Amino acid sequence: MKIFISADIEGVTGITHGDETEKTKPDYSEFQKQMTAEVAAACKGALKAGAKEIYVKDAHDTGRNIIASELPQEAKLIRAWSGHPFSMVQELDDSFDAALMIGYHSRAGSNANPLAHTLTGSYSSIELNGEYLSEFTIHSYAAALVDVPVAFLTGDEGLILDAQKLLPAIAGLSVSKGIGASTISIHPKLAIKLIEEGVESALRKDLSACKLKLPRKFEVKVRFKDQKRAYKASYYPGAVLLEPHLIGFESGDYMDILRSLMFI
Repeated sequence: MKIFISADIEGVTGITHGDETEKTKPDYSEFQKQMTAEVAAACKGALKAGAKEIYVKDAHDTGRNIIASELPQEAKLIRAWSGHPFSMVQELDDSFDAALMIGYHSRAGSNANPLAHTLTGSYSSIELNGEYLSEFTIHSYAAALVDVPVAFLTGDEGLILDAQKLLPAIAGLSVSKGIGASTISIHPKLAIKLIEEGVESALRKDLSACKLKLPRKFEVKVRFKDQKRAYKASYYPGAVLLEPHLIGFESGDYMDILRSLMFI
């Protein structure tokens, strides 16, 4: 069994404030360690379920957060960013049996996480076929492009609920709940225990139920906070300026959508 793990930090247990996500801030170290521990727990669960190969994509900010020496020796760590449109699932292909997402967070515009956003802080919202997009949804569709099921997810309660609407069979673990600028979180050590157990259980089930079906057509709307950025983005090939802050883009190929999100 070959497993892919994509890891972010804003959905890691206990994280609440932006200072806890930035390398240059004193609060960062505690949550870098927790992010690493949660990813390591997912690796251990995968190994118990029979995984022989594990790839981990460090998918937060610089892509240089996870402490490599704390991962099992079977794990290969993808650090920094290549520039590939798959972004947070860079190197994922049809050779993998399943993908797992650790430390993910709610979408831009959500009140379920004080750090809710989609891709960057530049957008008020991103929609796909009339539904608001999270980073989970964007990269789950990328997994669908290469026919890989997304079997397990951790993050805030709002994200888990949204993810299970999109993919009912996914195993989700809610480690926190956002209330205004605050969070309520489970104990960090309990999260590590539950992730290891949850991953092992998820990977022992029928993974075909966790495959997401791609729509035939994709209509994306990107709403910028700054109208000047929207105007500039409107010159991307195929993009249309629908309103001063809103860009539209359509395609029947999801790779086109991923490319547009890279440059728009």
